[in-house]
Amino acid sequence: MALLFDTIAAVSTPPGKGGVAVIRMSGEQADRIGESLFSPKGNLTYRELKPRVQYYGYIVRCGEVIDDVLLVRYPAPKSYTGEDTVEISCHGGTLITRTVLEALLTEGARAAEPGEFTRRAFINGKLTLTETEAIGSLLDAHGSWQIKLSSEPSRRRLNERISAIRERLVRAMSSMYARIDYPDEDLGDYGDGELLSELAAVKDMLLSLKNTYRTGRAISEGITAAIVGKPNVGKSSFYNMLVGEDAAIVTSLAGTTRDVLEKSVSVGKVMLRLCDTAGIRHGENLDAVEQIGMNKSRKMMEKCELLFTIFDASRPFDDEDEAIIDSICKLNSTKIAVINKCDRECVFDKERLGSGFDRVLTLSTLNEAEAISAVTEALEELFTDGKIALGKEAVISSARQHAALSRSLDFLCAACDALELGISQDAVSSDVERSLGALGELDGRAVSEEIVQDIFSRFCVGK
Repeated sequence: MALLFDTIAAVSTPPGKGGVAVIRMSGEQADRIGESLFSPKGNLTYRELKPRVQYYGYIVRCGEVIDDVLLVRYPAPKSYTGEDTVEISCHGGTLITRTVLEALLTEGARAAEPGEFTRRAFINGKLTLTETEAIGSLLDAHGSWQIKLSSEPSRRRLNERISAIRERLVRAMSSMYARIDYPDEDLGDYGDGELLSELAAVKDMLLSLKNTYRTGRAISEGITAAIVGKPNVGKSSFYNMLVGEDAAIVTSLAGTTRDVLEKSVSVGKVMLRLCDTAGIRHGENLDAVEQIGMNKSRKMMEKCELLFTIFDASRPFDDEDEAIIDSICKLNSTKIAVINKCDRECVFDKERLGSGFDRVLTLSTLNEAEAISAVTEALEELFTDGKIALGKEAVISSARQHAALSRSLDFLCAACDALELGISQDAVSSDVERSLGALGELDGRAVSEEIVQDIFSRFCVGK
């Protein structure tokens, strides 16, 4: 715990050569270290520097000027971390940035661990755990919809929704305890019928928020998706079209793709963790490398949540198509059939696809705009709720949030069921209390150190 009282410092901008590098320092010794190293230009002293105003001056160590910089002071508690914070903008060369940072460390600061600035903001009550997770998602964003979902308005809406649910549960608990402690005084806001009605309303609020996870997860965490099919049907062309670059080699030779290619890409609102796999075919003339590639393809098919199965519109439906359909229909995943090369004469009988696919798309990867539009529409219909106004409504996006909400909802459902059976408020109160405790895990009011450590371990140094 002593580490919480250390003053920490780190470079907050990406490593490498650049115009400017920002070095952040936070802790009760931040101003002392800043004063010992920073010499403002002009007649000002360090203690005369106004908060949240940028000043030009020099980093000086042992009487030698290291660099001319801009410095801003953020006194506690009005800073990102809630502690005294100093930010120094120096020239962005690798050596000069490291030299300035080393000067801070020499004066008593400690090198910050990954995510330690944000962790201190959480500990000091500047951020809830849900806000912290959203900031982590913002740093890892691959597309504009991820940015919108992780933006400050979205974080604020989620906090407001959680607070509203918590407030109503606390009020219900207070009423129950008043009736339990003073049964003859007729205290408490709710009788049995009124309490059941109130808890049912809160249950609906929890369920509504829980149901946003499908959309939030598809946008933030993403959907694991594999592109499968027999050789030379256009799998790699489809992959390249979605990722927006020639990431996979495309030739007319069967078996060109031998390994699994992976890339994260946003398609409309949905983020895909997309895999292009080796073509699956049967026969005796398969070399060892192609066989390994097909084995990897089959394993990937079993792990993915979404399968794009590619068929060639210019080739008749055959036994290999049938075998692929049989193999994927056994899998518990969302399935989209893509009949590719529709720019050619179509001889493929799509009626033989059967009913195992959630969507059937007919397209040509040569017409990228139309093809991407068709795929985007299908993905958003399957994985998002179009009624949710992203950026304006509360949305959960992590498995941890979903699990906490699910537990809270389960306990509240048990309480409502018990009240409907005529069980006393005294006996029901424990389930309502557990529901409130699970809700506390959602925003970090009651969460284990192990979970907190796991969340912040994913942050970069300097954030």
